[in-house]
Amino acid sequence: MGNLIASIFGGLFNSEQEVRILILGLDNAGKTTILYRLQVGEAVTTIPTIGFNVETITYKNIKFQVWDLGGQTSIRPYWRCYYANTDAIIYVVDSSDRERMGIAKEELFAMLDEKELKDSILLIMANKQDAKNAMSVEEVSEQLNLTKIKNRTWTIFKTSALNGIGINEGLEWLSENIKNKK
Repeated sequence: MGNLIASIFGGLFNSEQEVRILILGLDNAGKTTILYRLQVGEAVTTIPTIGFNVETITYKNIKFQVWDLGGQTSIRPYWRCYYANTDAIIYVVDSSDRERMGIAKEELFAMLDEKELKDSILLIMANKQDAKNAMSVEEVSEQLNLTKIKNRTWTIFKTSALNGIGINEGLEWLSENIKNKK
C-alpha cells in the first residue's frame, strides 16, 4: 500500500514537496490500522496509540508525512499541537460505534473550527464497514451532520481498514484534491 500511495501521488509534483496528513478520530476507530496498511500494505495487529505514530513514505520526489494521533479522551486536547502546516486530514469514524457518534461529531467540528486547519482537505473514512452492525455511509453522514461543512473540500468513503475496502478510493480522491489545491 505504501507503494500505492507513492504511485498515486508520484506524478503530482515536479520538485520535492512534503505533504502533511493527520489521521484523527476517536480511540478504536481504526486510525493506526489504516496507517500501517498504508505503510506495509496489509492490516497488522495494533495496540491503542498513546501519543502518536508518524510514518514518512517517500516516492520519487514526494515525501508523505502521515501522523496518526491517539484518540483517547485525555489525548484529544493535544491534537491541536499538530495542526500547523497540515495539507489534509483523514478523519476515521467507527461506523459500528453508534453510542459515540455524537462525540465523534463534536470532535470533528471542534477540529474544523481551528484556524490552522481552515485550508486542509478533509477525507472522512466511515470505517469498520465489515462489522455486522455498521451504519451505512449515509447514516454516518447524517449522524455527523456533514452537510453542515461549508467552505472546505471534503468527502466521505465507506472503508474497512482490516480488508482494505475503500482505502484506495479514498486516497485516489485525496491525491486528486491535493493536486488541485497545489
